[in-house]
Amino acid sequence: MNFAMWRKALQVIPEVSKEEWDSLDIVSKWLIATRAAVLVMTFLSAVLAGLFALHDHAKVNPVNWLVLVLGLVLAHAANNIFNDYTDYVRGVDKDNYYRTMYGPQPVADGLLTKTQHLIYFAVTGLLALACGVYLLFVSGGDRVVWLLLGLGAFFVLFYTWPLKYIAMGELAVLIVWGPLMIGGGYYVLTGQWVWNVVWASLPYVLGVTTVIFGKHIDKLVIDKAKKIHTLPVLIGEEAARYAVLAMMILPYLLVIYLIAVKYFTPVLLLVFVAVPTFLKMYPQFLKPKPETRPEGFPDGQGGWPLYFAPQGFVNNRAFGAWFMLGLILDVILRVVFPHFWVM
Repeated sequence: MNFAMWRKALQVIPEVSKEEWDSLDIVSKWLIATRAAVLVMTFLSAVLAGLFALHDHAKVNPVNWLVLVLGLVLAHAANNIFNDYTDYVRGVDKDNYYRTMYGPQPVADGLLTKTQHLIYFAVTGLLALACGVYLLFVSGGDRVVWLLLGLGAFFVLFYTWPLKYIAMGELAVLIVWGPLMIGGGYYVLTGQWVWNVVWASLPYVLGVTTVIFGKHIDKLVIDKAKKIHTLPVLIGEEAARYAVLAMMILPYLLVIYLIAVKYFTPVLLLVFVAVPTFLKMYPQFLKPKPETRPEGFPDGQGGWPLYFAPQGFVNNRAFGAWFMLGLILDVILRVVFPHFWVM
C-alpha cells in the first residue's frame, strides 16, 4: 500500500507514467482516477447537512450520517470517472485537451482500457447506490428520499452530457451541492425539508460553483472550438470572471444577513478569517487569463494550464473550512446556551 501516494492524491491530481501506474495499489489508482483531491468539496457538503440538523436541535443518527457522507463522496467520485469516460468516447479529450494536461486522464493516457474504466465506474457507482438504498430503507421508503436518490443518479449520469454542453453545468453544480446534498442530506437525516437550510447553505455552495465556473473560463477557447457551450462560453470571459468575483464576495454578505436574522450566531463571523485568501485571489480575476504560465504558478497536478479553477478551489477551501468550524461552534453554543441569539 502506497500511503504516500494516497496522501498526495488527496491533495493534488498527481502526474504518473504508465510504469508508475502499473506499480500502484488499487486504492492509489482509484484516488487518481476519481480526482480525489476535489472530493473534499462534497465531503464538506455532506458534513454540513448533519451540522445543520444539529443546529436545529434535531436528533441525528451517526451511522446514517456516516453513510450519507460516504454515499455522496462515492457518487461524486463515480461522476468524475464517468465524466472522463464520456469525454473520451465523444472525442473531447483528444488533441492535447486541458483534461490531459492538468492531470492524468486514465483512458486517454492509456492507464486504463475503456472496459477497466467502466469497471471502476460501475463498482464506485454501485457502492454509492448501496449507501442510497440503505438510507432509503431506514427512511421506510420515503417518497422524497426516492426522489433525491433519482435526482442524484440523474446528475451523475447526465452532468457531462448534455448538461455541460447546454450551459447547464454551472447551475447543476449549484443545485447539487446545495439543495440536493445539503438540503436533501438534511431531509434524509431528519425527515424534514427546511428551506432555511437551503438558503443557509448558499455561502458554501457559491464557493463550490466558483471552482467549476473558473475551470470553464480556463477552457473557454477550446470548449468553444469543440462546441461545448458552457456558461462562460455563452457570456464571455470578462462577464464570467466578474460572476466568479460576485460569488466569492456574496457568501460573506449572506453570513452577515443570516447572523442579523439570528439564524446563525455571531460565531459565524469566523469566516472572515478567510478574507486574506480572497484578497490574494481577486486581483487575478480582474484581468484576462495570461497566455503563458505566470512565474511561480504551479504547473500540472491541478495547476497550469488551469488558472482560475485552482484559485477558486483554494478560496473555497479556506472559506469552507472556517464556515464548517463556525457552524460546529454555533451548534455547541446552542447546546450550552439554548436561549442565546434565538430567532
